[in-house]
Amino acid sequence: MRYSGMPSGMWLLFAGSYGRALTGTLGLEKRAARDVMRRAKARYREIILSLPEFEKGDRFKTNIVGCALFCAVLLQLPSLPEEEVLVRFYARAQMTWATRLICKIGGRIKFSKRDIESMERTARRNAADRNPYSWNMTMHMYPDGSGYEARFSHCGICTLMRSLGLGDATPAMCHFDYDMSEAGGRTRFVRKYTLASGGPYCDCGYIDRRKEKA
Repeated sequence: MRYSGMPSGMWLLFAGSYGRALTGTLGLEKRAARDVMRRAKARYREIILSLPEFEKGDRFKTNIVGCALFCAVLLQLPSLPEEEVLVRFYARAQMTWATRLICKIGGRIKFSKRDIESMERTARRNAADRNPYSWNMTMHMYPDGSGYEARFSHCGICTLMRSLGLGDATPAMCHFDYDMSEAGGRTRFVRKYTLASGGPYCDCGYIDRRKEKA
């Protein structure tokens, strides 16, 4: 994967919030946090360049680029924090004004014809059959019309994090699905399983809050 474009832009967008999360959540001194981010930038570039190019239209390229950034930072720490600390760290680093805006925009179109058709196209793609760092999923509409579930049989984040020896940190990224749903304001996120925790699949369920109120 080329570093120019989305990967370099992702670094510019989130490097500052990662630095603040290193001090605010993990308790690093500012100088130590700057050193972590300096070394992480070089490692991030290495990870990105080691990844294959994603197919045009693969919506999960953003996910794997974000995962590469998270991994690059974690690899500079002397040891992995406990899971609940990592959950807070990732949420603080990732939930910037830009992320909130993207979630709000996504919330406005959730369950629209455009959204459903996009999810169905993604399900038909089966991109992980050709790229292990992408995702395979199936789409399941809830019978009561309250929303839908995206069910993943292959997760590129799991693949990348395990390859880097960071499999135990994967649940921190999984948990962020709840935060994004909340920030979008339209859905209630529900889940039973994740591949990261040894489940048979990852289920991402989105329930329309307006249907619940009705």
